[in-house]
Amino acid sequence: MNWGMMSRAERDAAYNNSMAVKNSAELSAAREAASAAFRKAHPGHLDLRYGARERNTWDLFPAANPNAPCIVFIHGGYWQRNSKDGFANLISGLHARGWAGALPGYTLAPDATLSEIVAEINAALDWLAANGKAHGIEGKVVLSGWSAGGHLTAMCLGHRRVSAGLAISGVYELGPIRDTYLNEKLQLSDGEIETLSPMRLPMVAKPMLITYGTAELPPLVSDSRHLHAKRAAGHLPGALLPIAGADHFTIVHELRDSDGALTKQALLLAD
Repeated sequence: MNWGMMSRAERDAAYNNSMAVKNSAELSAAREAASAAFRKAHPGHLDLRYGARERNTWDLFPAANPNAPCIVFIHGGYWQRNSKDGFANLISGLHARGWAGALPGYTLAPDATLSEIVAEINAALDWLAANGKAHGIEGKVVLSGWSAGGHLTAMCLGHRRVSAGLAISGVYELGPIRDTYLNEKLQLSDGEIETLSPMRLPMVAKPMLITYGTAELPPLVSDSRHLHAKRAAGHLPGALLPIAGADHFTIVHELRDSDGALTKQALLLAD
């Protein structure tokens, strides 16, 4: 892919997952419906405030054992779409295996810069460190996220409350994003591209599994492979796991399902 020779339309298409996956709307609608049902079935710790802005809230799903591991899942949507409410069912597989689950909300672009979004996730993790015990969450935290949430997972892996990471289909180099439709709301600065691209930052010496679907768009595949290669060059723990045949919207089924490949990997990360 010769980025410099591509038209704006070609660059936009290179990151347009919804256009690339023809049934993406149906897959998203099914996930949102299942998430609404999961939240309805577990209403005890929803929309707990960690900050002043409207979306600065947590959904917590404690396990029977307060010392059980906790999957913290950060939703995707290129930092400008979706909400935590529509992703709750993705922690259901681990919850069925006795884990706690937690989903933080965050302000979307253009109402927040990417710098502010990263700061909000760190603030959410600060709140969880201080208040999780009161809600029955005391075990190890495996930080995970999909798409933009994969990026935020890599950015916040170093938080003191996080033991390991599971980054799904993330964007780890922001430079090309500025040349696409995504930047209309993000308005990335030179400084943000430099300081918020995980590929450009020192690697965090905690385990982090990096995964992508083999049917994903090339830039997302490339970002995952390059980030893993950089971590591997530093002898840092964490595998690269391509999910055969998965696209950007079906890969999360491997975390949703109690016997899914990513559910099994999360179990290993918490050992």
